[in-house]
Amino acid sequence: MPTILHLGPEGETLIKKWEGYKKDLGDGRVQAYPDPATGGAPWTIGWGSTGTDVKQGTIWTREKAQQRFASHIEEEAAPAVRKGIGSAPTTQRQFDAMVSLAYNIGVANFLKSTLLKKHVAGDYAGAAAQFAVWNKAAGKVMQGLVNRRADEAKLYGSK
Repeated sequence: MPTILHLGPEGETLIKKWEGYKKDLGDGRVQAYPDPATGGAPWTIGWGSTGTDVKQGTIWTREKAQQRFASHIEEEAAPAVRKGIGSAPTTQRQFDAMVSLAYNIGVANFLKSTLLKKHVAGDYAGAAAQFAVWNKAAGKVMQGLVNRRADEAKLYGSK
């Protein structure tokens, strides 16, 4: 029976590096902040969490932020990547990089991506190159996304 992949420590570190923990109030709580591309919705909190319960003025404890991060990974991003890759040979680092991408761009976008198609076809170099395609927010190239995608592609391609 094949091993079921879960987000590894390298993947969690990568996601948290790029999502950051913005608006830390310094007392164990964190405050929601507007999307950098729109200056508004979607409001984000902790390590990139969004949702109907996150809006201007929302404040969470660090524990709640970690719990939400973990549930988003284990209930949405990681299962979507597992579904998308099916039985295609996948290393832990490839999986972690794809979970980071899916977490950031959304599972629907990930599941229809050329990156996923290339990975499943065994074109790992082509898949790695596809990370760079996902460098825009609200139609604008964002340097932070350029840098994040380079980190994801590096993790994806590492042995």
